[in-house]
Amino acid sequence: MKLTKQGHACVRVERHGRALVIDPGGFTEPDAAVGADALLVTHEHPDHFDEGRLRAALEANPAAEVWTLRSVADRISTAFPGRVHTVGDGDTFTAAGFEVEVHGELHAVIHPDIPRITNVGYVVEGRLFHPGDAFTVPGRPVESLMLPIHAPWSKIQEVLDYVREVAPARTFSLHDGLLSENGFTVYDRLLGAGGPVPDVVHRRLLPGESTELG
Repeated sequence: MKLTKQGHACVRVERHGRALVIDPGGFTEPDAAVGADALLVTHEHPDHFDEGRLRAALEANPAAEVWTLRSVADRISTAFPGRVHTVGDGDTFTAAGFEVEVHGELHAVIHPDIPRITNVGYVVEGRLFHPGDAFTVPGRPVESLMLPIHAPWSKIQEVLDYVREVAPARTFSLHDGLLSENGFTVYDRLLGAGGPVPDVVHRRLLPGESTELG
């Protein structure tokens, strides 16, 4: 599988000429979802779900389909009948030839006064986990974790403890659209070989940069 990091929280996974895109939101490139055969959305926040980007991808490829939770599906399903599928924790499905598992139910707590919304994460081919905006532990081993390194709902202690709990072989920076170069330097050091989780290989892919998974 080929993994490409797009801006902020969006990733593209490709295999055998087919592409699956997760969370093409408003902080990522305008064309991040174009060309996708399948689109997965973890939750409704605009940095993960941009209705215009999703509609553009579905219009560009009449065979493309979306899997997401109800709060997002309700906003686009009428315009694309039969192509938008509602999923929740424990569901499994095949999208663009990829086997996908759904894990998680709620967004991480931002503040006690802010109501929590639903959030799901996706394990792709049993190997790559994108948790959305949550520290969901998938309950099964995964080789690669898309790691939300910086968000209004987290601190670095929680990020590091999450890596320890999931125990992947490698992590890739995710949810990093608000960081400056100074911030990247700090997070790369803490998540790298000299930090508290030295046995887990961490890598920061630049937007548009790709790597092969296995």
